[in-house]
Amino acid sequence: MLKRVLFFAYGSISYLIFLGTFLYAIGFIGNFGVPTTLDGPASGPLWVALAIDVALLGLFAVQHSVMARPWFKRQWTRVVPKQIERSTYVLFSSLALIALFWLWKPLGGQIWNVADPAGVAVIRTLFAFGWGLVLVSTFLINHFDLFGLRQVWLALGNRPYTPLRFKTPGPYRLVRHPLYVGWFFAFWMTPTMTLAHLLFAVATTAYILIAIQFEERDLVREHGETYQRYRRSVPMLVPFSKRRAEPMVAPEVQAGD
Repeated sequence: MLKRVLFFAYGSISYLIFLGTFLYAIGFIGNFGVPTTLDGPASGPLWVALAIDVALLGLFAVQHSVMARPWFKRQWTRVVPKQIERSTYVLFSSLALIALFWLWKPLGGQIWNVADPAGVAVIRTLFAFGWGLVLVSTFLINHFDLFGLRQVWLALGNRPYTPLRFKTPGPYRLVRHPLYVGWFFAFWMTPTMTLAHLLFAVATTAYILIAIQFEERDLVREHGETYQRYRRSVPMLVPFSKRRAEPMVAPEVQAGD
């Protein structure tokens, strides 16, 4: 019983750290309300700052992607109990982001700047829409399973973990990855695009497009023809970009891997 309580406490703390990191990320990327932000004047040599930022982005990409792969999970759960594997993944992802927030170096420069108040309002609205879509998408695919709380809650009650079933929640009928669509809005919708912001947006966009390929390969391996038919019926990121061949259900999966 004590072990199950400790697992639940660990999962809860990991979730709270994630939640704080998520909220900080909104201010960090949006440049408001937090001590360190994505944009700002250059504070040192450009190439040194660029190397640091690229290394931080690479650290997050490797951690976030490798730890999500089934082959890694099979090896990792020989060391970490299965009940807290997802919480550990969430914790490590949060720590990688915290390191990025702490060590990030603004690069200065300006790619574009929207000064018109109406234009700024539209961009800020789309920025907020992106974060809202990210959050809503996590709840539609089971927020608490995605961030490890369901696993430790079931363990606390000494109940076995049950895989999530397929269903068609809201925007998953329009695109297969609405969570990623939300990230694109969150990363690109800024009235002032600096060099650092452009680096961040381009790198994270490239990472997402690559990660989708690995993720969908894992989903096909896990769900077989069911996911293949879903993939043929529903576009990846752009709504209405392919004709739906048949009604299909979206997988309630951990789409943030």
